[in-house]
Amino acid sequence: MLIIMIRTVILYIVVILMMRLMGKKQLGELQPSELVTTILVSNIVTLSIEDPTIPMLLGIVPVLMIVCIDVLMSVIMLKIPRFRNVITGSPRIIISDGRIDRKELEKLRYTIDDVLGAMRGQGIFDITEVRYAIVETTGKINFYKKTDGETDPPCVVIKDGMVEQSGMTMSGITERGIKKLLDDNGVGQGDVFLLTVTKDGDYDLIRKETGK
Repeated sequence: MLIIMIRTVILYIVVILMMRLMGKKQLGELQPSELVTTILVSNIVTLSIEDPTIPMLLGIVPVLMIVCIDVLMSVIMLKIPRFRNVITGSPRIIISDGRIDRKELEKLRYTIDDVLGAMRGQGIFDITEVRYAIVETTGKINFYKKTDGETDPPCVVIKDGMVEQSGMTMSGITERGIKKLLDDNGVGQGDVFLLTVTKDGDYDLIRKETGK
């Protein structure tokens, strides 16, 4: 019994350190790759705790390898936006200007009950109050309510040099409009770290090099 207790304490400390290494996102809503990492780590640790005949090293090494792979994946996704989109996906608009996009719901395999449940979770009980609803890469649905006199929110149109189709849809900007905006600022698409645009045409552009 004492051996099992000691192994449990050691593995607990190891997992805490590994979670700290993976970053704060592990403590919130998980991306698909992060969820897989968490499940694998928990299963390996469980086996090491339940079976005292398994050498402690055989429990620690796989956990360390999985965490290293997760950190490496995070670095690759940071450097290669296209790879990040493949692994984590991109936000999807399911309600735009108060209209439900049924085709998008079908693609995501969401039911209207899923949407209504998410609304109630954010304190919204009337779907006619919703102007926009976006499914984040974590699966969470965020809602933007209709408010008299309030302007539309800025939409992410370019992120890490890549055009966001959902942002184009929400802001109403076209590819020609994006090109003109970039030309006016003397910057190429690949040099843009973040570009947000509102329906009114207001925008905020942050370059990769200068951060302004």
